[in-house]
Parts: sequence; structure tokens; C-alpha cells
Amino acid sequence: MTTSATSDEIIEQNGVLVGPYRAPRNLAANERGSIHDDSVATKLGFRGGTVAGSIHMEQFPPLLVHAFGERWFETGSLSCYFRNATLHEERVRPLLQKPSATSNEQVNVWMERDDGMQVLEGTAGIGSPSEPSMLRRKLAEPREAGELRILAHLTAGQQLDAVPSRLDFDALTKRRLEALTEPMSWYRDASPGDAPSPWGAPIVNPGLLVHMMVQIQPSMRLRERAVGLYGAIETRHINGPVFMERDYEVSGNVLALGTTPKTEYVWYETLMRDPGGRDIASMLMMLRFMKASSELWAEG
Repeated sequence: MTTSATSDEIIEQNGVLVGPYRAPRNLAANERGSIHDDSVATKLGFRGGTVAGSIHMEQFPPLLVHAFGERWFETGSLSCYFRNATLHEERVRPLLQKPSATSNEQVNVWMERDDGMQVLEGTAGIGSPSEPSMLRRKLAEPREAGELRILAHLTAGQQLDAVPSRLDFDALTKRRLEALTEPMSWYRDASPGDAPSPWGAPIVNPGLLVHMMVQIQPSMRLRERAVGLYGAIETRHINGPVFMERDYEVSGNVLALGTTPKTEYVWYETLMRDPGGRDIASMLMMLRFMKASSELWAEG
């Protein structure tokens, strides 16, 4: 395995595995009208264009493999609830509670900025832990839907049409891989003198798995309604890993809707299957939409 976080850089402190500080980039800064756009984000009360939560998830695999072994890419999960947004190249580090040697275990994870601000909290696991993940617990919390304007066209239980999903080594994927804070040789074709992944072919990292799963979002007709941002993401390998340059199908359904004083939000779940119908991976996501960015809330 080749990563930028070597074993020497992962340290243990009081039963916690601590990764090195990295400086993730805001790769979507040029997406005008998005939360990653400085001018839009500052108008909505943010310090500037935000780094996508899925980018932060890409910083955890060295810790996850250190803790759980390569099996994490086969049956592992990473469940993240985002607490505070970060800006381009702000330094952050991942932390993970050291697991025991059990085969079905879940531990706490979190990420912090170099001034101690918590960026996210969550859980990571392997196999089928008996306790629910961080996001499953969040999803189960009682909520009042409130008045929905941005998301009024959606209903809990609504099925989302299946879509094809495939990740090739195109220009966008190469740009994402080149910007990784924690590159692994497993994500690429083996170079001369470099060992291939344990599965013999390049695999997909958590952030790009999210990219594959959100291909279902157009069926929810969310674009142009308001400025959105990731509130929470959980990826789970069922019969992993997910491979590059292979065909999959992603289906999904809406789980819950709700409001806060500043946002409307939707929880939805996706399931990825291979051409043979095997369940490969799943994603649980909570999307937030800023009321202040929508004409539907312009009159208060």
C-alpha cells in the first residue's frame, strides 16, 4: 500500500489513532452559484466557499486501513455528520478511536481543524456492528417537518428511479485523484514497480463513491431551487470494494424531510448493485438547502 500518510505519521494517543494535518482544496470553487463559490457562500453567512464534506472523507482511509485492515474496503462504513465548514487549504486532521480485534466493530471518528474546531463527528466500522451508526441515530431522532417550500415536491418513502453509474479515469476523476490529501496506489492502475490493489484492479475511494451515488439526485429535481450543501454522509461497503471502470446501477428512496430556522433538509438513501444484481455499497445522505438562497423564502 502506498499512501501519503505513512505508518510513522499515524500516531496513537490515549487509545486514539491520529492522522497528520492536511490542507484539502476547494475543488468546486469555480462552480458559480454553489456553496463552494466565495461570493455566494459569504452572502449566506459563511466565511467563504466551502470544501465539500466528501473531500474530507477522503482523508480517513489510511486510518481506516490501519485500524481495520484492507477489509474496510470490503465491508466497512464511514458515517460523518458535518459540524463546521472549512475553507480552501485550511489544515485539518482525522482521528479514530482505536478498535479492538473483533470482526464486527464500530468506533467513533472525528476531524478537527488545527485550531481545535470540530469539522465533523461520526462513526466507522467493519462488518455488521450491533449498534447503529452515527447517521442512523441522527435519522431516528424525532423531528417536525415544518413548512417546506424548497422540498415541498418530495415525500418520505418516495422511490427514486435507478440510474447507471460508472467511474472512468476521465479528466474530472484524474483531477480529483491528483488533489487527494491521502493518495493510495490502490486507486490507480499499478505503475512499474508498484503493487496493484489487493483485489487486482483500481478501487474507488469514499469521496468518489459519493460522486457515483449522487448521480441519482437529478430525479429529485433539486437544481436551481436553492443553494445546497452536504449536511451528513455515510458510505457503506456491502460486497466491496467498488471498482473503477465498472458498470453499476444506483437506486434510492427519500427517507425523511425537515426544517431548521435557516434550512430545509432531506434524508435519502441509495443502493449500488453490480450487473449481476449483487448489493455492492450504499450511501445515506442528508442534504441541506439554505432558505436565504431561495426565492421561495424571499417574502419570509
